[in-house]
Amino acid sequence: MTFDSGSARSREKNRNTQHLLSVFGDIFCAGRRRRRQFYFRAAMMKSVRVVVVGAGVIGFSTAVCIVEALPFCSVTLMADKFSPDTTSDGAAGILFAAQFPDIPLQRQRCWFKNSFDHLLAIAQSQCAPEAGVMLNSGWQIFKEVPAVKKPFWSEFVIGFRLMTDVELKRFPDHKFGQAFTTLKCECSTYLPWLEKRFRKAGGQVEQRKVNNLQELSNSFDIIVNCSGLGSKVLVGDTQVYPVRGQVLKVEAPWVQHFIRDGDGTTYIYPGIRSVTIGGTRQEGDWRLQVDDRDTKGILERCSRLEPSLNKAKILSEWVGLRPSRKNPRVEREVVELQGRPVPVVHNYGHGGWGVTLAWGTALDTLGLVKQSLHEMAPQPKL
Repeated sequence: MTFDSGSARSREKNRNTQHLLSVFGDIFCAGRRRRRQFYFRAAMMKSVRVVVVGAGVIGFSTAVCIVEALPFCSVTLMADKFSPDTTSDGAAGILFAAQFPDIPLQRQRCWFKNSFDHLLAIAQSQCAPEAGVMLNSGWQIFKEVPAVKKPFWSEFVIGFRLMTDVELKRFPDHKFGQAFTTLKCECSTYLPWLEKRFRKAGGQVEQRKVNNLQELSNSFDIIVNCSGLGSKVLVGDTQVYPVRGQVLKVEAPWVQHFIRDGDGTTYIYPGIRSVTIGGTRQEGDWRLQVDDRDTKGILERCSRLEPSLNKAKILSEWVGLRPSRKNPRVEREVVELQGRPVPVVHNYGHGGWGVTLAWGTALDTLGLVKQSLHEMAPQPKL
């Protein structure tokens, strides 16, 4: 019996060729399936309508993050009040933070870092004057040595250090201090800048008062609640409450460094066009009228820290209600509205730290919106 080695080699070569064709065919089909899945999801996202309720620094930061990251979605920002009539417009807007008791510290660190990095990039760009963002150096001083000398955010600001005894001589009623450079964001300028950025990315803006979520359920697929103190009525949150703040804007261009008492009630923040001095922290107080006694107290306390303010001209007085909670609410739920389940993502309750945490919590909110999109999109038939 004769063995034909040439025929065997030929058959082996054919088998290898067929195997390679099969492998390449599988790869081609898999690639085609992935492309089909991509276009299918893109088509689904194009039809998804997202509404952000609230036009303060939290609302516009969140809306910008969503519209820029998800260009296939239709994004509308809705509110009854816009700049210059929001609570954010009067905020001092300087970046450092308190620690919330029930939120993991690592999450708070991410919120602060993401916000700081975002605003620092703006401060170091040609957009800084138009956006109203600037670097600001100064001191936070304490009448008693605090339990935590280096707060969690100290590694993210610039040049954080403890004040020397020589520096503290300027403040004889205070025993301890921190010196650092941080950022100041003037929302009366920053909010219009964010709105322009939002519109440029394809976002739509509608001025309208939203009384309840049911009003939105027929027109939108995902609701993002950034209504601040309005959440007390909008979603029935009994944990959100006002903390009244009164501040003055004064003309004092010679004041170049911020000074903040560690108790948070007295502060001096130089800005681009004026110096903000304050303030008050009156929990549960809904008054929006300027209180002359508060004005007098602010001037007296701030002049003790910076005597030259006695010569400063008062430009304006302002009152706002900080939307406070024990912990900010940044979470997602599914609510039954008009007989169908609607994802509702909440981002509110930052109190006096809205500017400080806005971009960080906006990025968290974007992640929750993406999660909702993923769960909403049906899998295509392959």
